[in-house]
Amino acid sequence: MSQKRLDRKLAAIRAGDYTPADFIIADAKDGDMAFGMQTPGKADDGRWKPLSAYREDMVKVTRSDLVDIMLMSLSSAEALTNDGVFARSQVTPAVRLNDASDIWSARGGRYQAEPALPFSTARLSRVRPVADLGLYAITFYNDLARDAATLEAYNRFVIEAEGAGVRHFLEVFNPQTDVKTKDFWAFNNDAIARALAGMSHQDRPIFLKAAYNGPRATEEIASYDPENLIFGILGGGAGTTRDCLELIRQAETYGARVALFGRKIYYADDSVLMVQAMRRTLEERLSSEEGTKAYHDDLAKAGITPKRDLKDDLEVTETLLKDNM
Repeated sequence: MSQKRLDRKLAAIRAGDYTPADFIIADAKDGDMAFGMQTPGKADDGRWKPLSAYREDMVKVTRSDLVDIMLMSLSSAEALTNDGVFARSQVTPAVRLNDASDIWSARGGRYQAEPALPFSTARLSRVRPVADLGLYAITFYNDLARDAATLEAYNRFVIEAEGAGVRHFLEVFNPQTDVKTKDFWAFNNDAIARALAGMSHQDRPIFLKAAYNGPRATEEIASYDPENLIFGILGGGAGTTRDCLELIRQAETYGARVALFGRKIYYADDSVLMVQAMRRTLEERLSSEEGTKAYHDDLAKAGITPKRDLKDDLEVTETLLKDNM
């Protein structure tokens, strides 16, 4: 196939020719590397759904052609590739390339009470036959030994990725443990820029994905080196429909050009209609309130009963978003 849509959008963004239609949306369906058997969610009888339900939603979203990237575990990427899902698709398959301990979320586990330890399950030689793109994630703690170990592991990965012919985008989590610094977002932005400064353009991530830390933090990092450091946001928990649409609206306003959402898509009333609502909100310049109302209209037309009534789904439940509306 000729160049996929993702690469055309990245080229437009780097050239300074961005329009809202160029905004990149990735569906993060790599939850099985974090939540194990909890990943597909619960069925009506209270039991956990099988993994096949999760993969069926990957296929559904891919075939909708509304996302640009489908991020998966290597095992899911192999399954969908073997079924020919991406053979004639404009959607780019991507694989989670590392699984540091801060995403280990087993029931009863306590791993997240500790700072992350670097760890990678996927072998790059196995990734390349199904995807030439993957995600690598790091977390900065303002702890010299931990952060140095994290960056050493990342440097080893970059060398291995070059040899395997695998591109990557970089995810930078907010820590789940306390960090000793006055303004975390400022520390985090500096840590990211410093870590990437010594990398050749041949080794650098094709874009960055991080938490939305508010307008000031987003605008600062998104405007720092926009031709070489394309900034994107991660989604976090499911929340309300308006949470999702307000997050993507605010982030794009302040310079984000990518959104990688997982639970906000999968746990919606309908994953495809949710992604459609995200696109509509950006491309038609709707408010999050207008976008939520249009989403509920789409649900009604499709005969889908929403989990929340419109009044409840219009609530913004995330404090950071509320404070900046």
